[in-house]
Formats: sequence, structure tokens, C-alpha cells
Amino acid sequence: MKSHTTERIKIPPGFWAGLHQLGITAHDVARQAHLPLTIITEPVVTTAQYFAIWQAYSDLIGDTATGIIKLATVFETAQYPPTVLATYHARDYRDALNRMARYKQQCPPESLRITEEGEHCIIELDWLHTGQSGPPMLVGITLAFLLELGRRGTGQPLTARLVEFSHSMGNVQALEAYFGCRVRIGAPGNRLTLHRSDLDRPFVSYNEELLEILTPVLDRSLDEQQRCRSISETVKWIMKRSFTGGRPDIQVVAKELRMSDRTLQRRLTDENTSFKHLLTQARHEQAREYLADPSLDIKEVAFLVGYEDQNSFYRAFRLWEGDTPSNWRVKQELWRNRLVTE
Repeated sequence: MKSHTTERIKIPPGFWAGLHQLGITAHDVARQAHLPLTIITEPVVTTAQYFAIWQAYSDLIGDTATGIIKLATVFETAQYPPTVLATYHARDYRDALNRMARYKQQCPPESLRITEEGEHCIIELDWLHTGQSGPPMLVGITLAFLLELGRRGTGQPLTARLVEFSHSMGNVQALEAYFGCRVRIGAPGNRLTLHRSDLDRPFVSYNEELLEILTPVLDRSLDEQQRCRSISETVKWIMKRSFTGGRPDIQVVAKELRMSDRTLQRRLTDENTSFKHLLTQARHEQAREYLADPSLDIKEVAFLVGYEDQNSFYRAFRLWEGDTPSNWRVKQELWRNRLVTE
């Protein structure tokens, strides 16, 4: 069962205001995206429509990098929706990023995974409830905004350590000047790597009183959304964003769901499934999605679905599909080509 939020995404009013400052009207975007003008006055759209809007903005602005930098810098703090406002008024950069990752679950389709390792803080961008990757413009804006949040909150010209994009992003030199670091194109995923020491920087915009008002409301709203989604669906989503060379265990998943592993096991049993079964399903589904991308080699796909060695992945895939990953990929490509020519 999918959450009602899966196909209902609300566009914040500040989005249209930001585009207007760049000389692009909401009507221009709607026409370019081939969408009804009602998205302006009643801006609740599906995932496909949301992606189309971002692609339309990209087409209208021209260069992807230019569109990322202009919108990230022109977007006024006063236009932030409540979920983002809570991050802007956080205690420090770390608190802001953790709040962003948590409350982003209320604003699909993007999702964020934050990992602190050594001197690095790595933020990975994934997609909630959809195997489809968003337009490059949306990817770039999301990562740029995370750095912009730190800059505005701390009042300091923070820079990143590394930015990685899976697709072409236009003027790379302009992006490197904006992020203040090297920008890598053609990476396996989309990631922003920050200086971990910057996370301790306090926010000059910290507002304890406002957070005391916003936090309970946002937490209740998020809990309600998660209750509307089956626990199995939620567990699989967490698994999919936690693979990359390892296998998430039930303790890790239960902790993220704020429940004990015993409670999680009981909830899954109530839905006639198990953690092991969902893990297999998640790996299978992700493997099919990754193999559909010809830019990823088999060894890379194995790593991305949580296998430490390629042979283990081959054995598992043969059980799932009755064929090797290489043969399956060739057959899928032939099938897609046949559909195009028919």
C-alpha cells in the first residue's frame, strides 16, 4: 500500500515567486510542461507532473548550472514552507540537516541520507517511492539548497568538499565556483560532501521559541503519514537507501523507525511478511532498476544492492530471474528496442 503522499506533491508558493524574479512566469512553466494552469492556484501535483515542472524550468532557463545557482540564491527565506523553516531556525548546521532529512519525508519525491565519517559529512540524494530519477535541475537545486541553508543559517561563506552528479549539469566551472569545490560528473549517484567541522557551526537564525511551536506539529504530521503507509513499504524504502556495499540489519531499520526490533518483527508478521523476505524483494527490485541503466556495470550494480562480491550477486540474480544479470540486461534492451520500432 502506498502512502497518499506518494502521488501528491505540494509546490511551495515561494517556488513561483523565485521563478518570477528570474523573469520566468508560472504560465510559461505550465505551458512548457504541458500542464493545466490550475497547478499555479492549486499546486498539488503528481510525481510525473513535478518532474515535468522542473524540466520545464530547466528548458526555459537554458543552462542547468545557471538555473541551479540563480534559483538557489534568489529564493527568499521568508518563502520557505514550514518544513524548511524549522531547519533554518535550527540550533546549528547539523541540527538543520538532520531536521531536513527527517521532514523531507513529508515532501516527496526526494529523500536524503546523511552519514558522518571522519572529516566528512556525506549527503546522498535518493528518490522516495519511485525508481525514476528526477531531472538534473531538481537534483542540483536540492544539493545546492543544502549548502545554501548552511550559508544563510551560519552567516558564513561555507564551501563543500566534493559534489557528485550522475548526469550532465551544464557549466561545471560555474558550479565549482558556487560550491567552492570540485564537481564530479558521471558519478554512480548524487552526493554532497561537506566539511564535518562545519556542522558544529551555530545558526545565527536559531529561534528556540519558534521550534517549540513547529517541531511537535511537524512530528505529528510525519507520524500520521507514516501510519498511512504500510510498515512493509516503509521498511523496503529504508533498505533501498541503505544498501551500497552492505546489508541493513533489522536493528538499524527498527532504530530509524523509532521502535524495537521485536516490535518491527511483530508488525511485519501482522502484514504476512518478514524482514528477510522484504530484504530479498528490495534487492531484486533495485537490481532490475539499476541494470536498466546501461551506464552501470554489473560489479557496480552488485555493490549498489548490498553485495560485497559479484559472484554472490550473480547467484542471487539467477534465483530471481533464472538468468544472469548480463543476459537479462541484453534481453531487456532488445525488448525495449522492439517496442520502439513497432
